[in-house]
This record gives sequence, C-alpha cells and structure tokens, in this order.
Amino acid sequence: MSESAMTGGEALVRALAVHGTRTAFGIPGTHNLEIYRHLDRYRIAHVTPRHEQGAGYAADAYARVSGCPGVAITTTGPALLNIAAAVGQAYSDSVPLLVVSPGMPLRHPRLSTGLLHEMRSQTETMRGVAAFSHRVSSVEEIGAAVARAFTLFGTERPRPVHIEIPLDLLEAAEPVGDVQLRPPYVPTVPHAAVVREAAGTLRAARRPALVLGGGARRAGAECLALAEELGAPVITTANGKGIVAETHPLSLGVSLHSPAVQRWLADRDAVVAVGTELAESDLWSAGPPTLNGTLVRVDLDPAQMYGGLQAGHPLVGDASAALRALLAACRQHGPGAASGPGRDDAARTDVVRLRGQRDAETAGRDARWVPFLHAVRSVLDADAIITSDSAQCCYYGALPHLPVGPEGRFLHPTGFGTLGYALPAAIGAKTAVPGRQVVALSGDGGFQFSVQELATAVQSRLSLPVVVFDNGGYGEIRDEMAARGDAPVAVDLAPVDLPALARAYGGRGERADTPAALADALTRALAAPVPTVITVPEETAR
Repeated sequence: MSESAMTGGEALVRALAVHGTRTAFGIPGTHNLEIYRHLDRYRIAHVTPRHEQGAGYAADAYARVSGCPGVAITTTGPALLNIAAAVGQAYSDSVPLLVVSPGMPLRHPRLSTGLLHEMRSQTETMRGVAAFSHRVSSVEEIGAAVARAFTLFGTERPRPVHIEIPLDLLEAAEPVGDVQLRPPYVPTVPHAAVVREAAGTLRAARRPALVLGGGARRAGAECLALAEELGAPVITTANGKGIVAETHPLSLGVSLHSPAVQRWLADRDAVVAVGTELAESDLWSAGPPTLNGTLVRVDLDPAQMYGGLQAGHPLVGDASAALRALLAACRQHGPGAASGPGRDDAARTDVVRLRGQRDAETAGRDARWVPFLHAVRSVLDADAIITSDSAQCCYYGALPHLPVGPEGRFLHPTGFGTLGYALPAAIGAKTAVPGRQVVALSGDGGFQFSVQELATAVQSRLSLPVVVFDNGGYGEIRDEMAARGDAPVAVDLAPVDLPALARAYGGRGERADTPAALADALTRALAAPVPTVITVPEETAR
C-alpha cells in the first residue's frame, strides 16, 4: 500500500471520485472550502442551489434517476440543519443520499465557546433522520467512512448517510494509503425452499394480485413477467408508479387509496408485495390494508417481514433475483388453479371495472385537474421525468390520473411528505439526464418553499417547465379545516404573479387557463433554453 500526505478535503473528494461520483450539489461556506478546492481536479461537477434543502432534494432526484448515489456538500451548523428535511425525505423513500459536512474541531470542548456555526452535536441531530452519521477522527478514516456509505447503498435498503469531518482535519495534511473501495456485491437470493413454497401458494391461488413499491424499481421486467404468468392485476404505491406501464391491461396504477380497490385486494387469496411497506402513506389511511389471503413478501429489508402485515412467505433478497427465482419456480409447478383460457380475460375485466370505480369515487374532486393532466401527457415523451410535490394536484391528480410507463419516471416525496420538492428535484433529474424531458408539477403553496431555485435552473441553462396549479394557498389544509367545521385560518395566501417572478429570475413565465393553452405553453417551454413557470389558476379548472 502506497502512502502520501493529503488534506482531509482532498481525501474526501478523492474517495468520492473513486466511488463514481461525477456531480455534487451544495453551497460553499467558510468551513468547507478545502473540499471545494479539489472538486475540479478530481473532475466532480458542482451545482449550486440557493438553499441547502434544495441541494438535498436535487441530490435525491439525481440518485433516483441516475441510479448512482446523490452527493450533497454543506458547511457546519445552520447549513446542515437546512438539509435535514431533505435527508428525512430520502430516508422515507429509501434513496441513497450522502451528505458530507465539516464539524467542530477534534478537540472542541463540550462547553460552548462561541465558534462560528457551533451547535451541541451535529451527529446526534443527523442520526435522527439518516441511517447513520459518521464523525471521522483522522484523515485516513475518511476513505473508510465513504466506503462504508457506498457499501450500505449497494448491499442494504438504501438510506441517506451523513459523514462529518472535523474542520481542522479538512485542512490538516496527514499520510493516507490507497482509497478503500466497497466490496463486490452479489445480489441476495431467498432460500430455494422458501421460493418453492411461495410458488406453490401462487399456483394454487385463483385470485392473485401484485402490489409494487419503490423497492421493485429495478425489477420491472420481472414484475411484469410474474403478473402475466399468474394473470394477476398490478397495483403500485406512489414510489412504485410506472414500474409496470400504467396503460397495461393488468395495471391498476396508483390505486391503494381507493376503497373499491382495497375491498377487492382484501378478497384476493394471494398477494405478492414487492419492495413496499404497505403503510399509511401508501393507503392514505391509518393501519395496514386488510388482506384475507396469503401474503408473499419480497424485500431486501428483513424487518419488513415482521412490521405491519407479517409475511406468509418471506422472501428476503434483491427484488430482481428473488422474482426471477419465484417465476422459475412457478413455471416448474406448471399450470395453476387460475389457469385457463378465461384467466386473463377475467383479470383484465377486473382492472377495467376497478379503474372506473376508483375514478368515480373521486370524480367531483379530481375533475379540476384531470383535463390539464391529460394535456401534459399529450405533450411529453414516453421517457419524460415528472417531479411532484406534496400538493393536491399531484397526489389527488397526477398520481392516479397521469399515466407513466417504465421508460419514464414520476418522483414524488412520499411518507415524510415535504413541501418544495418538485423544483429542486427537477433540477437534479435534469442534471442527471440532460437529454430527457423533465417537468415539475406543484401547487402555489409548495412551490414557494423553494421558488428561489429558479435562479439555479436559470444559471444552469436548464430547459425546465414548472407547472403550478394555483389555488391561492394551502388547499389541502383549507379543506381539512372545512371538514372539521373550522373557519379557515392561515391557509389563504396573498396572490403572487409567479410568471413575472420567473421572468425576474431570468426565466420565462406563462399562464394557462385551459388544457389546450397548457399543452401549447408546455410545448414552448420544452423548447426554451431556460426554465418556464406556467400557472394554472384552479378556479378556471373547476
């Protein structure tokens, strides 16, 4: 092993580069300049958002789209706290996000000294939202900490990680050896006997179904093959949207929130759940779903077999590898109880009926968005990426009513449910795949959480449409107050001319009062070299 002296900042950047990092998001500050000094030398590009929370959301989306871990750099104290909400979102959605920051010096006293950005414990704070927070104690240890993070990203359920480097170590030059690399990873496969038992249950089932979550994202082909083999309709969570094309005759899309679909699911005699918690954020109601049939659970995380609904057949392992083994075992069993010439026809008839029932349940509420979302879909390429926000137009509108296939992506902040995700996430996605169409969908309330990131998109010269449905405030909370019989308080926001604000940042702005006008505006926005904010006043859509 060769040794040479280098600073902590260079040791960090070298380790990131060796692990494949090509882009980082962040904001330079007094304490992290030694990191920034080395980015260009190691050919790591950098995007500078206008707020650290934006850096976190952008890195999150970069990871979801590229398949590579997202990397964000902050300075100490308030900057790290600013990114904590994005780290919490990445934890909720199982996104591999690495946040690196300086920390107080190695021998910093326990008692406060008034040092710039001093706080009691950065690591304890980040442990509340990340998989772990690793404070290194030497320059040599930095490489091991980075390798530890990338090992977690590749071998376990991916979660965000924080690495803290004492600010004196960033500047100190110490002897270091070769970069430690994460070990090779062979996807885990469930035990063959467990797979055979699960296949036997599925072959005996007359009414099977598949539920796909974000953990099935890299196993789309296997999911579709199993669904077609079993004649099983497919439902997805928000994070699983588009894993199986939502136009496929077996696809129910994002439908777990539908009472009709929940009743139908309860009547299935076997349910295969892949990479999903089956949690409140998936069902939009408290508690796990009612399942009267046998649950076959496929998940990389063993804890998922025992939380909420326990698995009748627990298949712990990589989704692709596990499903390939399960499909092979099902085929070895031969035709099942549900086999026969009418099997597929019955399943597809179920899907058509349930889609209609799902949409009828919320037709009065969703009618304001559906024609506009159809207009969006009509303009976009099949592989377009759509980023979403915690807004009514997104979770009530786009999740069930804007179809996506496996060529495209729909990025939604599920579970943790942060506001302001859509715009910075779109920046991260467009940075990862600049040749693909990327469109952000938001409401006026959520959009203003991160509206300053328009400046980032302008500076980066991103062709980026941002469609904002404007209902004059926090519409969901306004409706919840009304449902309680309360007078609306603090939910109505003063109107803002968002297209004019976009122009002030150096972008473009338009208003679309009809679906046709939105399609035209979106077409122009996709051809523009800068971001375009397109507002849809919701009173015109009602």
